[in-house]
Amino acid sequence: MSQPFLHTHPYPPFLFNGVEKLIVGTLPPPRFTTGLLKEGDVDFCYGSRDGQLWPILDRIFHLDLLFETTEAAVQQRKEFLREQKIGVCDIVASAEREKVDASDLGMQNVQLRDLLGYLEEYTTVNTLLFTGGNSKNGPEYFFRRLLKTNNLRLQVVDSSVPRIHQFVHPSTQINIQTVSLTAPSGAANRAVGSLPLYKELKRKNPSFNTLDFRVLQYAKFF
Repeated sequence: MSQPFLHTHPYPPFLFNGVEKLIVGTLPPPRFTTGLLKEGDVDFCYGSRDGQLWPILDRIFHLDLLFETTEAAVQQRKEFLREQKIGVCDIVASAEREKVDASDLGMQNVQLRDLLGYLEEYTTVNTLLFTGGNSKNGPEYFFRRLLKTNNLRLQVVDSSVPRIHQFVHPSTQINIQTVSLTAPSGAANRAVGSLPLYKELKRKNPSFNTLDFRVLQYAKFF
């Protein structure tokens, strides 16, 4: 029987003094771990050419980003994040996979990063931006698991999409807000299409699409 693929996170958390918001996902596709990038991938967090996070932010902030496998593309993203005081700290350190793909559900024996420890170190953080909701093996799902081991729970602030919660960090006593954004992946498009707000906006403007919807949603929180 073949050994499962060990899917380790290829990037350390992108954190710096003064950071105020953290983007929290799970893992980039396995090819970022093996280094076998595709043309158009960017060798940085959320750099998959199939992902939508950077196209969304590119539209919101008019960044004119490069979408190519170059150091210049990486530096563009890092400079933007520093300017906007946004960090990236995905919650999964590693996972095993029987099938080598990017699905969250396929992750087994998941090892989580010490996100609460990072929040204790970077006390300026006031918001966690989850790139997905509370479905199994999503970032909010794992964060709830992390909180539970510390006898903590998320408190509901707004139960509409995107759901907003808050919690008080046990060491710093800082109140931190979490926002569960609609995942910036093609796999989430079906869920977007079923949302009443999306249907209403699509009815008013037939050319409105799922990327447009995310741009509207993300702009409120970035």
